[in-house]
Amino acid sequence: MNVPDQLERPVLYVVVCATPRARVIGELVELAAERGWAPCVVATPEAMKFVDSEVLGELTGYPVRHKYKNPDEPDVLPSPDAILVCPASFNTINKWAAGISDTLALGLITEAIGMGIPLVAAPAVNSAQAAHPAFERNIDQLRGAGVKVLYGPGVWEPAAPRSGGAPFAWELALDALDEFRAASAG
Repeated sequence: MNVPDQLERPVLYVVVCATPRARVIGELVELAAERGWAPCVVATPEAMKFVDSEVLGELTGYPVRHKYKNPDEPDVLPSPDAILVCPASFNTINKWAAGISDTLALGLITEAIGMGIPLVAAPAVNSAQAAHPAFERNIDQLRGAGVKVLYGPGVWEPAAPRSGGAPFAWELALDALDEFRAASAG
């Protein structure tokens, strides 16, 4: 994607967490670009073990960010028009709902709630994690704050632990973003 083309598209931050699904996040980035977004990838520090930041940088035209910049450095990413947290780990969902922002990724998504930036989250947890009482409570809390969480019966349900995870249709997340974009245009 070339830079002038990117500047005409709405900017989508794809916040990637440390889950096995993160290994194929390039698929989501390509699909987002095909749908008219200018994707930028922000990874949690642990997700950096799962992603190929060089390939993602080539796909997006922007470096993968995973830590805060120094205060006097310019930001290398444009401001987001929407944020997709996908895959969203158990850790990120729970910290986000608690208002913890100890990483760049969490700082961006906790702040985005207050800024009114459209947020979609696609959890990638196993059934044992989903059974933890904090998880459902925090999903409800994020939904109450305006986050579109793609989780639950008929949407996405977790697989058994150590099974490699339940498949996730990237289109589900992109459709939710398209709904936000259509609502803001109408």
